[in-house]
Amino acid sequence: MNDYDALRDYLKKQKLPEFVLSFDQIEEIIDAALPRAAQRASWWETLRSPQEKMPQREACLAGGYIATRQADGKSVRFKRVSHPTRRPRGSGDA
Repeated sequence: MNDYDALRDYLKKQKLPEFVLSFDQIEEIIDAALPRAAQRASWWETLRSPQEKMPQREACLAGGYIATRQADGKSVRFKRVSHPTRRPRGSGDA
């Protein structure tokens, strides 16, 4: 099994709200080959079955992103997790 701590650490350093990485780029980050299962969209998606703990999903969430495999089957879109409860005070509330 691969260690996805490097992916988590990479994601934590990112400033963009959304970006795409190819499988090759992800393999370079984790310094290992992704398993064949990574080609399935469900392997990445955190929201599809959140009760099923998977190290790559945990790493993405710990890094502050939700991952979605792209339609090309060779890349992943990372979208920053937003915290809607963290609204600035005084932003129109009376």
